[in-house]
Amino acid sequence: MKTIKLLFGYFLMANLLVSCYADVIIEDQFIEESAFNTDQVLQAFDLWYVDINETRGNGEVPFLQRAFTISFDRGAVYANNNIVGLGKTGNGLGIDIGYYNTLRGVVEIDHDVDGLWLLEVYALNNNTIELLDIRSNTSYVLRGYESNRFDYDMVFYDNINYFMQEYDAWEKSYTSEEGALNDFDEENFLQFLPDFFRSSIDTPGTSLGALSWDFEGNYQVFDVAGDTSLKTLTLDYDFMGSDYFELYVINDNTIELYHPDSGTIYEFRGRGYQEYLKSGKGSVAKKRTKSDNPTMDVKRKRK
Repeated sequence: MKTIKLLFGYFLMANLLVSCYADVIIEDQFIEESAFNTDQVLQAFDLWYVDINETRGNGEVPFLQRAFTISFDRGAVYANNNIVGLGKTGNGLGIDIGYYNTLRGVVEIDHDVDGLWLLEVYALNNNTIELLDIRSNTSYVLRGYESNRFDYDMVFYDNINYFMQEYDAWEKSYTSEEGALNDFDEENFLQFLPDFFRSSIDTPGTSLGALSWDFEGNYQVFDVAGDTSLKTLTLDYDFMGSDYFELYVINDNTIELYHPDSGTIYEFRGRGYQEYLKSGKGSVAKKRTKSDNPTMDVKRKRK
């Protein structure tokens, strides 16, 4: 796909504004550049979805690597860095992360933590741009949407792994009376880290700092063929076998795990929310990586 530096004139801007979801490739078209036109293009959409799987290069722009969406609004930069609160925080735009200024075909971003970044701006089509960091030769592809037409649920479910990692722990809050007895009945806390999970049988209400993690192992979230609203979860315990669940999201801090083998329903509530804001543990540790959930060919068992 050919790219063109954002040397946008007014007629292209008009096309951008009325053709938000067109997929028309702009090729071999040079338009007189200006800082004003670059700014107009960045503000042509309420938010830009950072398509992390389209990232090219071996470097990293930290605030883009963290963000699900980024927005440019009259000199201010906003980002949705968390799945929790997605679509609600900042009227859907997220949090204020810094300031920006436009030059000729370039945006200069002064991030509150990551400092000053000079990124070249390219057009891929009428609702897709590319931000290139020349220093590391790394580029990010951004797709533009109006906030009232953006599918926040799609982003939520496509990135549910990050949602599960945004709490320090999940505490069991409900176990159904229906269902056969099984070992998972005894586990009251779960913690999901990027590479593994841990669980605890400590008494509900135990402070997070006092938890003893009794078991750990690998976990995997799966998409389900033909059922976009369902995810499944496997917990592969070290030395203890594995458990399989249907995974449902009740709200921003409650998940439901249905255990088909026993017919038991469990609910867990998140504790210790990590807001990936501007500083501290979250802003350093959390970054998105190229990934796709594997697909499982199963049928929904939860009625």
